[in-house]
Amino acid sequence: MILVTGAGGNVGSELTRILARDGHSVRALVRTPRPLPDGVEGVMGDLNEPTSLKTALDDVRAVFLLGGYADLPGALAVMRDADVEQVTLLSSRSVVGGHSGNTVAGTHLAAEASVRASELAWTFLRPSGFMSNTLRWVPQLRAGDVVREPFANVPVATIDPYDIAAVAAESLTTPGHEGRAYAITGPGSLRPGDRLRVLGELLGRELRLEPLPDAESRVTTSPEMPEEFDDSVVTGAVQDLTGRAPRPFADWARTHLGAFR
Repeated sequence: MILVTGAGGNVGSELTRILARDGHSVRALVRTPRPLPDGVEGVMGDLNEPTSLKTALDDVRAVFLLGGYADLPGALAVMRDADVEQVTLLSSRSVVGGHSGNTVAGTHLAAEASVRASELAWTFLRPSGFMSNTLRWVPQLRAGDVVREPFANVPVATIDPYDIAAVAAESLTTPGHEGRAYAITGPGSLRPGDRLRVLGELLGRELRLEPLPDAESRVTTSPEMPEEFDDSVVTGAVQDLTGRAPRPFADWARTHLGAFR
């Protein structure tokens, strides 16, 4: 049995579908009842309350884990006591060169440290920025044809959450991934304007990017974005681990186009 935490999120929802499709026994940790793919068992629990995980961990061999919870060491201790063998942690590329004083990097660094200290076999997934972060533009695009965005000149090798889930599935179901940290990206680096251009073509609209001033961008995002973090480098990890190329942004946008109409 594989337990997926964050099963309602961008990555977790894709992962439950992939695992169920491929015939694996899957259990989804949920806080409230929700529709799940056929064959996926939903169990109530909360990573903020480690003792609530005991039922969800019954007969579980491996866990897909999200970080950022108040008592992650406590949750990991419950997993160890339940004889879980392996944890795949969704981390971030921001940990490379990041420091604990930065909000995002610090959260993921702490989660990785907790997993390492748990004595469970582990795999870390360190994705670049999610293509699904583009959904933050929806309110602006419903109001008009202009998107105001910080760091307009910064390219990011964004990745489809489906590809993160595909790598997670490999790490949870095949041997040889213990003690490995994978930097995973999409197939190319895109600036916000590049993504907006693709959306405009698919929507049949003339969309325009209005960059936020650099000073405003830094004030807005400095608690979240490591100043020395380079998220533009493309890796071949998705191809190497899944046997196929990662999906381009246009494919993600086409699949989720209804959200932008």
